[in-house]
Amino acid sequence: MDLCMTVKGVSFLLQTSLGILGNVLVLLVYSCLISTNHRLQPVDIILSYLSFVNLMIILTRGVPQTLIEFGFSASLNDVGCKVVVYIYRISRALSVSVTCMLSVFQSITIAPATSRLNALKASLPQLVLPTFSALCVVNMSIDVVAVLFAISPRNGTIPRFTLNLGFCHVDFRDQLGYVLSGASISARDFIFLSLMITASSHILLILHRHGKQMKTFNSTGRNQGSAAETRAAKTVVSLVTLYAFFFGIDNTIYIYMLTVSSVPPSIVDMRLFFSSCYASFCPFFMINTNKKLKNAISCSATEAEAPQVSTIVKTPSESV
Repeated sequence: MDLCMTVKGVSFLLQTSLGILGNVLVLLVYSCLISTNHRLQPVDIILSYLSFVNLMIILTRGVPQTLIEFGFSASLNDVGCKVVVYIYRISRALSVSVTCMLSVFQSITIAPATSRLNALKASLPQLVLPTFSALCVVNMSIDVVAVLFAISPRNGTIPRFTLNLGFCHVDFRDQLGYVLSGASISARDFIFLSLMITASSHILLILHRHGKQMKTFNSTGRNQGSAAETRAAKTVVSLVTLYAFFFGIDNTIYIYMLTVSSVPPSIVDMRLFFSSCYASFCPFFMINTNKKLKNAISCSATEAEAPQVSTIVKTPSESV
């Protein structure tokens, strides 16, 4: 294995390892919170959904790509490729959809109370699951093309209008299908990105207007709730900013791939890497900006160290 292949392999391995570790940790923390509190806020439920779909992205894209980079041959047949590629495409679509859903819900949550908004705010917990289910149905319908064109790698020359994923190929057979598929995915992503940026801008505007009031009256229970909403809003804005950054890189490369007749392998590798960066880094942004997650992890770490501390304290008295 030459230096270039080693660097690519290590990069994908680190990305995959961090993504699995971070998303599994977030899911475990929320599972523990559900078992103890029996209730999560809408934002926390959406964050758990986001961690799950991001974990699916890592498992269906990061793991196979890492194995390919280290020289392990893919053993998927046509059916296996259709399943893996379809799950990946749906998970990637849900990642942007759920991030958009998160920003819109949080924008409504912290918006100033009005007669109309109060009713909507009260119904938000009941709207989380139906909204997520609707997003699943929509994205499953759009990404059904993966079932039609995903095949296992063939020996010989790769056809012109084919996305080479290394472990699988997506053969569109002609330019029309190739361009239409890419255009529909990019259009969907741009729509959701526009919505989440609009909602995040609204969140920032509300935080700017009410920041001084929150600081002045932080001693009351109402304003403690406002402070919690502010922290949740900052988490949402951070995730939207992170997604927009990697979305820009990913789609810039993808649009370039749609406009050239022959795509260099290095460009394909770059897109494969950046397309999974959000899924890998997202859980660590959640933990860093979400006080509930951070406190739960800190408490778990403290409890794990407690028996060791007690043993050290008892040892001198026992020796006396």
